[in-house]
Amino acid sequence: MDRFKAIWITREEGAKVQNPAEIREIGLDDLMEGDVTVRVLKSTINYKDGLAVTGRGPVVRRFPMIPGIDLVGEVVSSTSGDFARGDMVLLNGYGVGEVHMGAYAGYARLKADWLIPLPKDLSADQAMAIGTAGYTAMLCVLALEAHGVTPQSGPVLVTGAAGGVGSVALAVLGRLGYEIVASTGRPEEATYLRNLGAAEIIDRAELSGSVRPLAKERWAGAIDVAGSTTLANVLSMTRYGGTVAACGLAAGMDLPTSVAPFILRGVTLAGIDSVMAPRPKRVEAYERLVRDLDMGLLAGMTTTIGFDDVIPHASAILDGKVRGRLVVDLG
Repeated sequence: MDRFKAIWITREEGAKVQNPAEIREIGLDDLMEGDVTVRVLKSTINYKDGLAVTGRGPVVRRFPMIPGIDLVGEVVSSTSGDFARGDMVLLNGYGVGEVHMGAYAGYARLKADWLIPLPKDLSADQAMAIGTAGYTAMLCVLALEAHGVTPQSGPVLVTGAAGGVGSVALAVLGRLGYEIVASTGRPEEATYLRNLGAAEIIDRAELSGSVRPLAKERWAGAIDVAGSTTLANVLSMTRYGGTVAACGLAAGMDLPTSVAPFILRGVTLAGIDSVMAPRPKRVEAYERLVRDLDMGLLAGMTTTIGFDDVIPHASAILDGKVRGRLVVDLG
């Protein structure tokens, strides 16, 4: 435990751009405050992690920083009554990897309130194959259900369908019996998407053109990871009374839409935040994932990489070169 590897990000005082991420050896004294110290066993790479590691987005807001927003680990010490040495714990979000040192290291020191016990029916690999991307996908499904979108309501669109959120969303919606329309910019992934449950595949270009206040009604609900013009078009094509769960900004943070979908079709835009979601909602999402996600499909969409592979894969995920989910083995 004396010294261990970590991905380390720094920025010079007064600079606007962070230095390239590097692997260095650190000690426990280099970590930040927290009442639970965890030996990190598994992590993953989400789109946000790609932005943090590469510096291509303003994710890291405190320096120096260890990126990585997800982990499964074993408690090695705890001053909290909630966890004891030897407990297996799961973390998603809470600003870890952004303002608090994160998962890409041999150890992490965290606040007990950020952790949940690793669900007994999930392995460490499965939990990180799900990760923030899959957990966010489940939050989106829960939002659609809460707003009355059922398999009988009509098709559900998933944008960014070959990515992490999209892949898990397809697998869950398919198992629940929804008719799924998958939007992708990677036509070569058609077989992969159909195997996950897509009934129809459309080119993302259909959703990236000029936005009309209202267009032909096409889907009863949608899960969108893109934002910007894509989300605006998705809203304009949503059926009367439908719901769109928005959880990402891969295409941009802007939203060039009008009030027309909301006041003329009664469409609901449901914002999905996974970072600060309360613990009961997290537990519910993972309980549903255990029940409603085919673990065979999850395994088929997952690639395992080593610690030294994180930095190059961070760029690859931003460039759309990663299909499905990545698990990082730190054990």
